[in-house]
Amino acid sequence: MSAEKYVLFVCTGNTCRSPMAEGLFRKAVEGRTDYVVSSAGTSAYPGDSAARETIAALRRRGVELDGFSSRPVSKEVLQEATHVFAMTRGHLDQLERRFPEFTDKFYLTCEFADIAGEGIGVDVPDPIGQGKRAYEQTADVLEQAIPAIIAYIDGTAKK
Repeated sequence: MSAEKYVLFVCTGNTCRSPMAEGLFRKAVEGRTDYVVSSAGTSAYPGDSAARETIAALRRRGVELDGFSSRPVSKEVLQEATHVFAMTRGHLDQLERRFPEFTDKFYLTCEFADIAGEGIGVDVPDPIGQGKRAYEQTADVLEQAIPAIIAYIDGTAKK
């Protein structure tokens, strides 16, 4: 069975939140061939590695980001995706302004999840420059959001 669902996570630089979401999502759908997952950034420089704190937070959760390389979001990347999850309302607004032809694919990462103590539809916190604890908190939010994303996609996928 080939991949029917291509999930794209988008943040700013594609070095912290979106690669973290990519790795955690990949782990969550491990063994499923109907999903492909990747990430990009609204202001990403092509070819950067993920932040070392992102890599460390993922490793603590048993996830590796082998061969990861940042990339900017583009029309070509968005054409491939079936679902695009922005980390914040700001990212979502940028995507909608720059790529209005794809708005039916755009969602907030936490749009379907009730994040403990925060609610539904919250922004995924940006950990950059804030140390290990901030990266762990970001990973915790993503781990709460990802099962709801999978449930939404699986529940709405064309059979």
